[in-house]
Amino acid sequence: MTATTHVVGAGLAGLAAALALTAAGRAVTVHESGPAAGGRCRSYADRDLGLTIDNGNHLLLSGNRAALGYLDAIGARDRMTGPARPCFPFMDLGTGARWTVRPSPGRVPWWLLHPSRHVPGTRARDFLPLLGLARITDDRSVAAALPDNAVFRRLVAPLAIAALNTAPQEGLARLLGAVVRETLLAGGAACRPLLPRTSLAAALVDPALDTLRARGADIRFGRRIAALTIEAGRVAALRAADGPVPLGPADAVVLAVPPWVAADLLPGLTAPDAFEAILNLHYAATADPGPAGFVGLTGGTAEWVFVKPGHVSVTVSAANRLVDRPAEELAAQVWPEVRAALRLHADAPLPPFRVVKEKRATFAATAAQDRRRPAPRTALANLVLAGDWTATGLPATIEGAIRSGNHAGTVLLQSGT
Repeated sequence: MTATTHVVGAGLAGLAAALALTAAGRAVTVHESGPAAGGRCRSYADRDLGLTIDNGNHLLLSGNRAALGYLDAIGARDRMTGPARPCFPFMDLGTGARWTVRPSPGRVPWWLLHPSRHVPGTRARDFLPLLGLARITDDRSVAAALPDNAVFRRLVAPLAIAALNTAPQEGLARLLGAVVRETLLAGGAACRPLLPRTSLAAALVDPALDTLRARGADIRFGRRIAALTIEAGRVAALRAADGPVPLGPADAVVLAVPPWVAADLLPGLTAPDAFEAILNLHYAATADPGPAGFVGLTGGTAEWVFVKPGHVSVTVSAANRLVDRPAEELAAQVWPEVRAALRLHADAPLPPFRVVKEKRATFAATAAQDRRRPAPRTALANLVLAGDWTATGLPATIEGAIRSGNHAGTVLLQSGT
């Protein structure tokens, strides 16, 4: 009988693991508890708005090599779009000031010599601490590692909150350093922003499912794995609502579920247990997408405003302080900021909206939580872990999720399990 790898969870980590395994000729069954794949990168039709909206807003960069490899594997790179050159527009909501960060293509940062291409009121030497950020190995926070100047407030802090989903006063500098090292410090060629042309599902999920099915993978939705049967140091069966799924002697499991689910399935597992929320507010409004398709904001509640087909989406990260407030109140508070950012008419009324709250969007990217991130290998001979919350060396990002899935697949293939 052919050995089967059971991938539990069809988020991007699980899909990446399944793709890596099927590419090597392994038989794969994917078990997903929900009705759709994608995890936090899913899309759905909102009947009230009459639109397809993404659960959240996600931005890739051209330096995200694992994410681009994933897109190539599923034939979907053309489903992403973005400016031809690195371009990051910003606005300070408090002062009305606008600027655009435009890194030069190569590794030599010539752009820092041109005031029109970086943060206003700064000089090239103000950016030098970013070099040290990429070399940090201790537990300092982002705020403790960098001087509190215009570069920090108008560039580093917005990027840190977006990448870490944790306030700079607590967010781990070395995790941000890993991101900066692979993107900003690698030159503008690694910094070009990439966005889905239509939706996250159309770019990252649907083509992956099509590829897996074409390779013979069995994908089962609505199948929640409630427990694992463990015998003699290995997983002997998966326990689902419709009965047990026995594993053969050569079968394996990739557990690609959120950390709290993994901890329930594997008692004694050390995993992150503190989380940060993300708010995404979707407004049924149209606007000029500008040169990049988004605007970064400082000095307000909204942090990133994305112009999408038929609507505008706003992201507020590190949002534990806001997540329990009523949706109507949040939408009304953020809408004037959207109007300002996108230069909409000052009297434009609040349009129909949808507020999506992810209360446990990512683990809190603190030193204490980073120490709780497990390696993919476990004490069980035929089970590995995948997820952006595992020890990837990156924060909880799409790039980290895909790398974790790739690594999980590699571990199983190299071990012969």
